[in-house]
Amino acid sequence: MQKVVRLALMSFALLWAFSCHTQQKPFVKKIDKATVQSEVIGKDVQLVDVRTPGEYKQGHIDDAVNFNVNDEGFVKQIETLDKTKPVYLYCKMGGRSNRAAELLKSKGFTQIFDYTGGYDDWSSKD
Repeated sequence: MQKVVRLALMSFALLWAFSCHTQQKPFVKKIDKATVQSEVIGKDVQLVDVRTPGEYKQGHIDDAVNFNVNDEGFVKQIETLDKTKPVYLYCKMGGRSNRAAELLKSKGFTQIFDYTGGYDDWSSKD
């Protein structure tokens, strides 16, 4: 009987340990220009420009989609993204993308990368 109980407890412990590893804790990570260049540009990623359509038309990073965080349809737009894959966000300088990142996190996205320098940093000559 003790063997059966011990085996059951070990099985439960293993099951619990593996179930904890499959659920990823949501995070928002601040990234810089070098990270965008190495991990985003030319890659098949979810890159979202959260600025206004006018700002987007004046220039944007790589093949970013434009979901204006100030638009009432923003939440509906982000629902078209895959919550299980990384999402990279940027705005003009970092304020709106930070707000968007927190919104994505609250909607169940787990891997959110916020380019804090934004388009101003991206388009600057350095």
